[in-house]
Amino acid sequence: MTKTMNIAALAFAAGIITLPFSAAAQTAPKTIDPAIVDAYVKATFGKAPPEWQERIVPDETLKTCNAFHNNVPSKEADAITKRELAKVVYPADGKFLGDWKEGRKVANNGRGGQFSDPPDTVAGGNCYACHQLEKSEVSFGTLGPSLTNYGKDRKYAPDEIKNAFTKIYDSQAVFACSNMPRFGANKVLSEKQIQDLVALLFDPESPVNK
Repeated sequence: MTKTMNIAALAFAAGIITLPFSAAAQTAPKTIDPAIVDAYVKATFGKAPPEWQERIVPDETLKTCNAFHNNVPSKEADAITKRELAKVVYPADGKFLGDWKEGRKVANNGRGGQFSDPPDTVAGGNCYACHQLEKSEVSFGTLGPSLTNYGKDRKYAPDEIKNAFTKIYDSQAVFACSNMPRFGANKVLSEKQIQDLVALLFDPESPVNK
């Protein structure tokens, strides 16, 4: 076998290259035993502190989403949103809008979420990993919808402002099996940070609405 053929064979084995569609389509997908996946995940987090190892155990909501591959029937979806809505803690003073300039910092901050982070690490929302917020931004993810003109399109309505707070605090309280992190419920972001993000979405002076 030539050197070129050796490289091609290794690349195919590693999944770097694939068969043409007609040939690949004839290969049945392999079913992986969930126990193998669980064991691998646990081994990966083996050196993490105990409180971090607890995070790999899915709660009732995630178990349901996993069981239905995120395509849950309406009965289960209603149970999820009801359960998650009960976890949302709204500001005691009823104010949902913070400082959009601070919210902009939170949206651009991708720090946090690693067990190796120093205790004083301020976590961010890393919002641009999934969304476009400002029209001028050229680097952003597309997993989530564009949020440009978010407040303007919703006419800055109070109920929409509260709904945005709810979605950021616990996305599954609004949409069952949402891919969006449950920032407040999982204590990734503080109440103030969430208020600042809501302001970024709804303040007329925010670049999101320009």
